[in-house]
Amino acid sequence: MTCIKIPRCQFWYALQFLLLLQTNVLCYQYKVGDLAAWAIPTNSNKNVYAKWPKNQDFKIGDSLFFLYPPSEDSVIQVTKEAYRSCNTKDPILKINDGNSLFNITEKGEFFFTSGEDGHCQKGQKLYISLLGNASYAESPDYSPNADAPSYPTVFGSIPAQSSPSTSSSFIIVPLSVSFLLFICALMSGLI
Repeated sequence: MTCIKIPRCQFWYALQFLLLLQTNVLCYQYKVGDLAAWAIPTNSNKNVYAKWPKNQDFKIGDSLFFLYPPSEDSVIQVTKEAYRSCNTKDPILKINDGNSLFNITEKGEFFFTSGEDGHCQKGQKLYISLLGNASYAESPDYSPNADAPSYPTVFGSIPAQSSPSTSSSFIIVPLSVSFLLFICALMSGLI
């Protein structure tokens, strides 16, 4: 007699399966630069947006949180050409609500700058690349390969969080209860 046909074994297999699913839906929210706000870098920390991403391990499902005063700044997603030349005209996406959250939904290269005139030229820009299994970032002066393909917008805005005090938050995306019950019933042979 095999263990698979015994209801108690089926329950444990279902439980293990659900735990396995949970490990694949974990994501992080990163506060860009680990600073009080998305702003022009100070003289003492000129390369903050070049150094900060190198210490992060971005993955699909993670989010980038840009915090700034909406009356003073904004964040835009731009093409690699606009990033290199600090051209803020015709951005891919512009968010100016002061609490901008961008979800990383696929691998690729992503370019951000401030939407305010002159801020990009002063170093307020961010390059992140999720290619292969690792994330990577270069300095603001980095010029990506001209033959590299450009990517469409893969981010979306999410309403502001109540407490952005930590630089990186751990988020678990819950599975619906009905889905969990369905899987348990399926695994125990009730369906």
